[in-house]
Amino acid sequence: MAMQPINNALSAEQLMLTKMQVMQQHVQPDFVVSNNPMNVNQVNEPMAFSGAMKNVLDMVNQHQSTASQKITAVETGQSDDLVGAMIASQKASLSFSALMQVRNKVVASFEDIMKMPV
Repeated sequence: MAMQPINNALSAEQLMLTKMQVMQQHVQPDFVVSNNPMNVNQVNEPMAFSGAMKNVLDMVNQHQSTASQKITAVETGQSDDLVGAMIASQKASLSFSALMQVRNKVVASFEDIMKMPV
């Protein structure tokens, strides 16, 4: 009699494993990051620092603009997508915070270089 619960547990475990294997076959391939995710078409071309910063600033500006449009649409009643507006707002906030951290690191590095004796 004690073997029956053990066999049931093993069969339930096997059933779960087979379901997981079937689900794994339907999963998309792993996410692959390219060398330059901002401009996939020109991966091998060198990019100047000013060009990279301009692209990042444009992307952050686009996130801010999209978030503003979505929030305005929700506030005026044109849209019911409050979740989408909040996600866009958080995305804009995170991208702006990351930009500020990069700016602070660049400024600190510039100040360190200026303090170096010649």
